[in-house]
Amino acid sequence: MEIKTEITIKASKERIWNILTDLEKYKNWNPFILNSEGEIKEGSRIANTMKNGQDIMKFKPVIIKVEENNYFEWLGSLWFKGVFDGRHYFKIESIGENQITLFHGEHFSGILSKMILKKIGKQTEENFVKMNLALKELAENKVLEFNEK
Repeated sequence: MEIKTEITIKASKERIWNILTDLEKYKNWNPFILNSEGEIKEGSRIANTMKNGQDIMKFKPVIIKVEENNYFEWLGSLWFKGVFDGRHYFKIESIGENQITLFHGEHFSGILSKMILKKIGKQTEENFVKMNLALKELAENKVLEFNEK
C-alpha cells in the first residue's frame, strides 16, 4: 500500500534539498509536519510532530536512506514494528534547468495498515499535497527568503 504525490517546482535540486533537510525550519512553513528535530543522516533518529486533521501526533522515525540532493527516506512505526509501519520518502528529479519534480510518498505495511489507511489515507494524502504546495511556494517565491545552509 502506498500514497504517492508529485509536484513540479521551479527551483534547483539543491534548493529543494536544503529546504527539505533543514528540519528546524519546518515549523516556519510546513502545514503537515509542524516540527522536526534531528539530522538527515542514515541511521539517525529524528523527532517529528505531525498534524493529521485535528490530531497531533509525535513519532520518531529512523533515517534509512540518504542520497544528497536526490533522495531521503525514513521508517516510522506505530507502537512497535509490524503493526503499522511507514517508509516515508522524498525523491527529487531534475526535469530542466532550475526545475524539478518532487515525488513525495509513503509505503505502508503491518498487520493494521489496511484498517488504519482506510481511516486516515485520504487525509494523509491531502496533507502530503499541502506540504508539497507549501514547499513549492517557499522555493519559488523570491520574497520569502529561505536562508540556505
